[in-house]
Amino acid sequence: MLKGKKYFLFDIDGTLAVDDTLYDGSKELIEYITAIGGRAFYITNNSVKSRKDYIEKFKKWGIETGEDQFMTASYAACKYLKQHYSGKKLFVMGTPSFAKEVRECGLTVTEQAEKDVDCVVVGFDRTLTYEKIENACELLLRPDVDYIGTNPDYRCPTAFGFVPDCGGICEMLKVTVDREPYYVGKPNKEIVSMCMEQVHAEKEEVLVVGDRLYTDIACGINAGVETALVYTGEAKESDLQNTMYMPDYTFENIRKLYDSFRKGR
Repeated sequence: MLKGKKYFLFDIDGTLAVDDTLYDGSKELIEYITAIGGRAFYITNNSVKSRKDYIEKFKKWGIETGEDQFMTASYAACKYLKQHYSGKKLFVMGTPSFAKEVRECGLTVTEQAEKDVDCVVVGFDRTLTYEKIENACELLLRPDVDYIGTNPDYRCPTAFGFVPDCGGICEMLKVTVDREPYYVGKPNKEIVSMCMEQVHAEKEEVLVVGDRLYTDIACGINAGVETALVYTGEAKESDLQNTMYMPDYTFENIRKLYDSFRKGR
């Protein structure tokens, strides 16, 4: 039941905020979760920003956070890459912030189609150029080069609508090189597991909150925890008529979720 939740795992873009605008009710809900002895986590598939970048962004909204609250697709990718590609060379197609985060994990990064590249890593890249695309294609046409994507989201919400996300970029590469990446971010359940392990949470205490069915809601389902869908991002109410990722709860927005949760308690 909703009233028994202690640990909220929020998507950010389209759920708590859009661009630099925090949605009504987001701050109040986060503060209320803390007040009842719970904890908010942020499980965003946005790989543009590092965890340190997000701390600064939330600070501008008047919300104090710690690095361990952010389970970003870029952080999850770094953990995966460190485990599987230590000592190997990675071609990273992403923002400078993402490339820096990968380097800070002690991994070797290049932005050129060098002969000794072991893996292509693609993130949500707002600095995307055609040269990067050409280099990625050259590498991905080599069968011995692995392929990792931070997240499968096709589009990222903005104030004016949407822009291509990592999944959209990978779809462009797919029609060119006929390959798909292994995605590390949502709906991979490991992101939920990393949050739960920190606080020793029971599944009944956890709620995943997001605006996308095939990433946010699917992630919660894969992890065996309850989910809540808000209609402030990609998903619409009509999408529930034909989905394999049915949320446990639906709300018009975060304000409605906050009101319902507080009333239930």
